[in-house]
Amino acid sequence: MKRQRLTREQSKDQTRLRLLDAAQAIFMKKGFVATSVEDIAEAAGYTRGAFYSNFSSKPELFLELLRRDHEEMHAALESIFEDGATRETMEAQVLAYYSNLPHDDKCFLLWMEAKLVAARDSRFRAKFNAFMHEKREHMSEYIRAFSARAGTPLLLPAETLAIGLMGLCEGVQFLSTIDPQNVSADAAEAVLAGFFARVVFGRDV
Repeated sequence: MKRQRLTREQSKDQTRLRLLDAAQAIFMKKGFVATSVEDIAEAAGYTRGAFYSNFSSKPELFLELLRRDHEEMHAALESIFEDGATRETMEAQVLAYYSNLPHDDKCFLLWMEAKLVAARDSRFRAKFNAFMHEKREHMSEYIRAFSARAGTPLLLPAETLAIGLMGLCEGVQFLSTIDPQNVSADAAEAVLAGFFARVVFGRDV
């Protein structure tokens, strides 16, 4: 079968995707600071020029990686609120999603490193904080949507719960990543289940 020739736009999209995938793999292994533009371009099979044809800088690519991961999370949470889902189904799906984060989130280390970079680089911090504000806004919307669909009044404002939920999940993931023997998947699930049952779902535990 004759191979179909890619259009200019398709070729550019493919190049961009390969650069993102290569950067994610290297960042996970070496870290953002230790990785050069040349490392990323070479791993993707392109030149330095190809990198700069798609991204103005390494920090811009880093933010794009985080946005891509956020959009995947956004899609996963959106599916939980499909029309017709019962409260019990939504509760089970929400708990399953967050309980699996400690061992399923392939980009967790990227988010941790992004926070370190933001703490040290004021220019990156401004863009990263704007992105994190957007992320918290989305989380607040999901919490309000769940409350409305399930008929469960919120014990705290949605924005407060969003900050608490994100902080709790990141903390549990961090402990599970660095000390999996003492903070097992079961332990992580128990912590999250208790939080959701009492604070989000409004049930006694």
